Amino acid sequence: MQSKDHIFAAPIAQLGDFNFDQNVANVFPDMIKRSVPGYSNIIAAIGMMTARFAQPNSNLYDLGCSLGAATQEMRRNLAQPNCTIVAVDNSSAMLERAASHLATFKSEVPVTLTEADICDIDIENASVVVLNFTLQFIDPNQRQALLQKIYQGLKPGGVLILSEKFISTNDTVNELLIDLHHDFKRANGYSELEVSQKRTALENVLRPDTPEQHKARLARVGFEHIDMWFQCFNFGSMVAIKQGSNK
Repeated sequence: MQSKDHIFAAPIAQLGDFNFDQNVANVFPDMIKRSVPGYSNIIAAIGMMTARFAQPNSNLYDLGCSLGAATQEMRRNLAQPNCTIVAVDNSSAMLERAASHLATFKSEVPVTLTEADICDIDIENASVVVLNFTLQFIDPNQRQALLQKIYQGLKPGGVLILSEKFISTNDTVNELLIDLHHDFKRANGYSELEVSQKRTALENVLRPDTPEQHKARLARVGFEHIDMWFQCFNFGSMVAIKQGSNK
């Protein structure tokens, strides 16, 4: 049975930064379902794009894999031969749960679970790379270097799927999207205290960019085809395709 997220339900005197620890890993599926609008649609589309963009004899990367939801959807939809999925996270608690979840799905596609900082790993011979609500937790000064490494490691015709929480350059719209997101969380059973405390805990660790900043950065590292394919309130997902044929 899925555990309910009550991490911020009671007042916390010393509210530290949000951390992907064992407590979060225990309730993560419920937390994501109730906190991130459109998450299930994004996961399903990652599977669809895996089926479309995966190339034979290549690697697929899920960077910041958490409990492996995207990894599992990639594996379920991967039809090309001789491929390996590399799932990376810096939280041992998350990877332990991911290993357990992935073991419930029988597949001949090998998955390598790696505990590491995604900025430190090599991206090689890749046809699909997923950053699913991960880049927003990376130091802003390291984001372009990470995307450059991804671009260089992608095969021609390869794809990067980048899902993020966004901010808007328009203050009125930005305030509206934040309010709508908070309404979404309240509708899913979170209290005012939970909404407030989690927002405070995330302030120093989740630093969002505008869609325009993302597009400009992706273009700077070399991606030729970039656009938003999904957005709900201030959450969305972009696709960036490297020039060339995957045929």
